[in-house]
Amino acid sequence: MLLRDALGETLRDARNQQNRTLRDVSTAANVSLGYLSEVERGRKEASSELLASICDALDLELSDLLDTVSRTMRSDAPIASGTAQSKSSVVTNSTKPGLSNSNRARSGGLDLDPTLRIVLPYGSTRPGAPVG
Repeated sequence: MLLRDALGETLRDARNQQNRTLRDVSTAANVSLGYLSEVERGRKEASSELLASICDALDLELSDLLDTVSRTMRSDAPIASGTAQSKSSVVTNSTKPGLSNSNRARSGGLDLDPTLRIVLPYGSTRPGAPVG
């Protein structure tokens, strides 16, 4: 599975779980409806800034999206034992408002993969934030 396919599928699932339309999310994310549709169908590769904007519109943490996509891709990869891990759903901020990822993990709201690493540019606290 390609990264863009997994990202698009996960974004579409999150949008559908919230019963929101493409138009609603595209307006909130300030991206064209057609482009968002292409991203959800895995036809376009979204930039990190665009992903951050879509995540904000869906009230998702970008790290939760990437964690879910990572697990989806891992479960689709051949595993030596022949079994696949189950796909997990994206945890939205509205599920556990005000909790950080570490607090969600302690609360049982999110099972974090200890091998997952997200690297941000030096000085950046949020994807798309100016560096320096």
